[in-house]
Amino acid sequence: MQTLSETEEQKLKLDQMLPLVWRCSKRNGNNKADPPTCGEIAVCPSWLSYFPSEKPVHRVKTPHNELSWISTSWCLPTPGWRLSTPAGGYPPQPGGFPPQAGGYPPQPGGYPSMPPAGGNAGWGAGPGMGMGGGGMPQGYPGGPAPGQPMPNYPGAPAPNPSMPAYGGGAPAAPVAPAINRGFRGTIKDFPGADPLRDVEVLRKAMKGFGTDEKAIIELLGSRSNKQRVPLVAAYKTTYGKDLISDMKSELTGNFERLCLAMLKTPAQLAAYELHEAIQGAGTDEACLIEILASRDNAEIREISQIYKAEYGKALEDAIISDTSGHFRRLLVSLSQGNRDEKETVDVSLAKQDAQKLYAAGENKVGTDESQFNAILCARSKPHLRAVFHEYQQMSGRDIEKSICREMSGNVESGMVAVVKCIKNTPAYFAERLHKAMQGAGTKDRTLIRIMVSRCEVDMVDIRQDYVQKYGKSLYTHISGDTSGDYQKLLLKLCGGND
Repeated sequence: MQTLSETEEQKLKLDQMLPLVWRCSKRNGNNKADPPTCGEIAVCPSWLSYFPSEKPVHRVKTPHNELSWISTSWCLPTPGWRLSTPAGGYPPQPGGFPPQAGGYPPQPGGYPSMPPAGGNAGWGAGPGMGMGGGGMPQGYPGGPAPGQPMPNYPGAPAPNPSMPAYGGGAPAAPVAPAINRGFRGTIKDFPGADPLRDVEVLRKAMKGFGTDEKAIIELLGSRSNKQRVPLVAAYKTTYGKDLISDMKSELTGNFERLCLAMLKTPAQLAAYELHEAIQGAGTDEACLIEILASRDNAEIREISQIYKAEYGKALEDAIISDTSGHFRRLLVSLSQGNRDEKETVDVSLAKQDAQKLYAAGENKVGTDESQFNAILCARSKPHLRAVFHEYQQMSGRDIEKSICREMSGNVESGMVAVVKCIKNTPAYFAERLHKAMQGAGTKDRTLIRIMVSRCEVDMVDIRQDYVQKYGKSLYTHISGDTSGDYQKLLLKLCGGND
């Protein structure tokens, strides 16, 4: 084992996915050496109040009767450091490691059971441990018998995100870990889907007199996007005809537009919608805002590439030629796809940004839209959520309401859309869908775009937010606002009633 002096500051990192071992020699009954800077750390009892460990710490003795502490934290390997142990490991000590006085109370749960002795996998089987493939037959020194669970040992609670880290330093980031809730869409891959059989169904549905819309609805409404898009090439390969042209000749109205939208990739659909919003009669500013404010960096870059390839003009140039003022600046900033994507948050920086937004709006005569643009378009989403919280604490007003008080027109709509997407993207789309169907007439282009683009992303969440906010399910609203084959396929994308 490596012995560390009082003035040395060293660390041992073993081969990848092997326990970190931190060793101290016993000097005058007082261990003074800085712990390793790697993940969770194992430390001497005298350090416990300063460098707590959330993992069990075990005391062992070397053949030279020197004290050691072994932590089961995991580390990446550092070349040059290896641990060698006498053959067979160290002899176990009777009684184990008694609980230390004071410190933190035991944490719930215990340490997982050790692997059975003699197995190839386990804590003692990795390279660099100086042990045979049989691992550590007698278990960890001072620990329970093999196969028995480890007892609880004193450990520290998780650090408070808003408090300074143990041992000093900058405040930790107040960001809750991302929760993986699984698939939140309504359209999934169809098991065993075959594009050649699928195009045969489509050909049969459109061939001859009349059209079998039911067959088209059943097929398109049960295939995921990656299963639908290849149908265009498969149709031409099989029949020498263009599927898009055949559908245009056989279908009409909103049902036709919905079917054609479902045969595009998400990026192709977004690029097409942006082009139509810019090149059509007048500019559909709401469409530009919706797409650019709700997509992440990778999606926006792909959309920009497809836009240039399909329409021979850069998306940024198209935006510049059709918009003006601070609204143009906002859209150009969003179209770069260059938002910071770090998950960590610097609380002090979040407070500074909140102060800048307050100084640029509520706390001055006039509004500095450029400051809002710089922060809302460049900062990461976790950071902006922290900024919105700090802004609320500082000003006593929600950031959305401040923007509405300070700005107007398209730039106001754009800034508010960015804030809403940062806070809760499904809630934003639920609001967009409600506006598309509320009042006289239905904004079918908006309805189609959102239903197609979100059915494999977060449609389940959109439905939940919709019924919570409006007291009526999205399924019911679509049923009452649309009809015919168009309605049936939309309801397939909706996925069910709430």
